[in-house]
Amino acid sequence: MTNTSSARLATPVRESPANSSSFVTDDGVRIVYRIDGPADRPALILSNSIGTNLHMWDRQVPELSQHFRVIRYDFRGHGGSDVAPGGYSDARLSRDVIELMDQLGIERAHFLGLSLGGFVGQWLAIHKPERIDRLILSNTAAHLGPAELFDRSITGVLAAPDMKATAETFIANWFPKAMVAENGPIIEEFRSMLLGNPQQGIAGSWAAVRDADMRRTIALITAPTLVIGGEFDMVTSVDMSREIASTIPGAKLKILPAVHLSNVEYPKEFTEEVLAFLAGDAA
Repeated sequence: MTNTSSARLATPVRESPANSSSFVTDDGVRIVYRIDGPADRPALILSNSIGTNLHMWDRQVPELSQHFRVIRYDFRGHGGSDVAPGGYSDARLSRDVIELMDQLGIERAHFLGLSLGGFVGQWLAIHKPERIDRLILSNTAAHLGPAELFDRSITGVLAAPDMKATAETFIANWFPKAMVAENGPIIEEFRSMLLGNPQQGIAGSWAAVRDADMRRTIALITAPTLVIGGEFDMVTSVDMSREIASTIPGAKLKILPAVHLSNVEYPKEFTEEVLAFLAGDAA
């Protein structure tokens, strides 16, 4: 466990975004979160991609919050949350969610995670099945490698003078080439998110992805599961989505003609699939 005082000294407190709240984890890291929707509706937790913040779900929240109490948060090292030193793990990132649920008095929740958020969703459904109702895993994988690639990326981002080069690499991998070349408002929005993150937050999260391997253990997941894949995903390939769906018993699979951020490229179709699945219908 990280010493609370050392975590605080290593990272100055970051300003919380407007309309958000925060809590402090058992290892001394302040996590920012936001709630939308009526308190008496079922809880739905949204978990982001690496390099983004809770606003990556802005296109989904207006509709989802009509039906659910929507809780979204910034990973440690991202957005308004504190930055813990060293490498993170899928278990630690997942415990942040459990502690958030405990903070809010939520026993069980639906969980929607995209990319890194999908790794967290898998871990939770495997190790804390009593806390997860329905599970949606979008543009994610049970394992990504090789480890050497992540080691080089971690070294590179920590040695870089700033986040600019890393941000452009993410942008190129997340969106269609034509969309990147156009450099419109969506690209600027996500570039701003990326540039707003400290390098240590990216490096720590890459360590979590590097070390995660749930290819066998996701077969233990009992929660009803929807897997959403991107046909042109260059980060977590569509074959990885198919592998997850074929391994989790009874999982449904939906492929959208997207690259990595399916909820941003196809917000209407993405939201419709999520709502249909959470309602218990065929997605």
